[in-house]
Amino acid sequence: MPDFTSSTGFKEWAYVCDALAQGQMSLILRKGGIHEGRGGFEWKHRQFFLFPTWFHTQADKLGWVPENAQRAFPPEEERTSVDIDGCATLEQVWKVTEWDKVAALAPLHIWNEDVVRERFVYDEESCLHIALVRAYRLPQRWSFPYAKSYGGCRSWVNLPADGIELAKEAGPAITDEAFADIAATLRSILG
Repeated sequence: MPDFTSSTGFKEWAYVCDALAQGQMSLILRKGGIHEGRGGFEWKHRQFFLFPTWFHTQADKLGWVPENAQRAFPPEEERTSVDIDGCATLEQVWKVTEWDKVAALAPLHIWNEDVVRERFVYDEESCLHIALVRAYRLPQRWSFPYAKSYGGCRSWVNLPADGIELAKEAGPAITDEAFADIAATLRSILG
């Protein structure tokens, strides 16, 4: 079980959050948001809640949509609440600068190749931050009011503290054996 001490949210596409919480994948590909600062994206937290973001063409940018994906969000400016189903712990991170290694990850995630390539070559340094994460499903959906501070193109947001208690009761999204297999596969590809 994760031992959460802070209530930090990691903003990611809603369907990716679903795939992680449902145990359908265990990695995150990240380039970073516009507001990440001069140093770019960093994995600042070892534990975090999976904060779902939405835009209307999200499903078109995926290789497949997770099972039981029942998300429907209004545009960000019309959101009134946040619904979180999972949390995760950061297990290992790689900064990958070789496209062949990034392309070899395709069976392990839900993004389509065009989106992954676009993120990889987004700025002057072609690379992606690949994170192996252990996802956990909360015992119940955690809902709370949406705040303006959650908006914008940033990766990390501060959430209400009451989520910490829910995280303590979260169960692993996949078995230890299945996670070990995925971790081994990822490490064999990325070194």
